[in-house]
Amino acid sequence: MSDEAVIDGIVALLPPLLHSLEALAYVSRYLHPPEFGELMQLVGHPDEALRPQVDQLTRWSDTAVHLRDPLRVASEHALAAFDGLRTVESGRGELLQLFGALRHLPQALEALYPLTAVLPPIATFFLDPDLRSDAVLEARLARPKHPDSGVFHHANELGERGGFSLYVPEDYTPERNWPLVMALHGGAGHGRLFLWSWLRDARSRGAIVVAPTALGRTWALMGDDVDTPNLSRILAQIAGAWHIDASRLLLTGFSDGGTFCYLSGLDSELPFTHLAPVSASFHPLIAGMADASRMRALPIQVVHGVHDWMFPVELARQARDGLFAAGADVSYREIADLSHSYPREINAELLSWMGV
Repeated sequence: MSDEAVIDGIVALLPPLLHSLEALAYVSRYLHPPEFGELMQLVGHPDEALRPQVDQLTRWSDTAVHLRDPLRVASEHALAAFDGLRTVESGRGELLQLFGALRHLPQALEALYPLTAVLPPIATFFLDPDLRSDAVLEARLARPKHPDSGVFHHANELGERGGFSLYVPEDYTPERNWPLVMALHGGAGHGRLFLWSWLRDARSRGAIVVAPTALGRTWALMGDDVDTPNLSRILAQIAGAWHIDASRLLLTGFSDGGTFCYLSGLDSELPFTHLAPVSASFHPLIAGMADASRMRALPIQVVHGVHDWMFPVELARQARDGLFAAGADVSYREIADLSHSYPREINAELLSWMGV
C-alpha cells in the first residue's frame, strides 16, 4: 500500500474512530442504569462507520506499522466496548457488564495517545474542546517534547497491584515546579485505566497526574491501612524525579477512591494541599477522627451526583456539614444529571481551584 493510500486510510479511519471514542466517553459520563436504553439511542451507531475502516487496516504496508498498529488496537477496543454495550442493550447481558465494556475506552486512549506526536487530529483530540483554538496552548505544545515527559507506568500492568501510572506534560521543564494531581480509582478499578480520566485536562492546562493502583481489590477502607504508606512512597518517588509544586498538591478520587481520599488525605503526615472526593461515601467519624490542625482551613471540594445509586447524595451533604463544622474550607457541588460515574468536566474546575 503506497504512502498516499496510507494517508487516505488515515483520513477515512480517524473521524469514525474519534467519534466512537467521544460517544463512549459520553456513555461513561451519563450512564444511569435505569435510563441506559435511552442513552444508547442518543449516542447512535458510530461503531458501524468505524468497523469497515478497521477491516482496511490489514491492507496497509508494514512500512506504516508505527501508525497501523496503534490505530488498530484503539479501534478494536472501541468496537469491543460497543459490542459489550449492545449485548446489554439487546437484553442478552447483565447491567454489570456495562462497566466491563467501558474499560475498553481507556485502553483505546492509551493505544492512541502516542500518535499525538505525529497526527495533528489526535493531538487535538487529547485537548479540552474549549481550548482547541487556543494559540498559546498550541504554541506551547508545538515545542520539542521534553525527554522526561509523557505517559509512564511503574509496576502497573492491569494484572498488578500497588504500582502507578503517570502523565507528565510534553512541555515539562525542570526550570519551574509543577502542580500535581493524585487521582484514586474506584472500587475494583485500576490506576492505569483511571489515568485517562485526567490526561486531557492535565495536558491542556499543565499539570502532572499520577494514578496509583490500590494494593488490594479496592482501597484500604477497613482494617490495616496499607495504601496510605504506599501513596506517600509514590509521591516521594515522583517528587525525587520531577519538580513538583508543594503548594499545589491535589488528592482526588472517585467512589471508593473518593472515600479513601477522605481517610488518607486527612492524615496529617501527608502533604496534600487540596482534597476533592467525588461520588464518595462518608461517615461522620471521618471528620471527628482527623487532626484538628490538619482540618483547619483545609480546602476540600465535595462533588456528588443527585442520582447516585451507590452512595446517595445525602452522604455528600452530610460530609459537607461535618467537614465544615470541623473547620475545613469546604466547597460543595451537586451535579443534577450525574449518577454514579466520573464527571470529567470537573477536572478543569478542580485545577483552576488549585490555582492551575
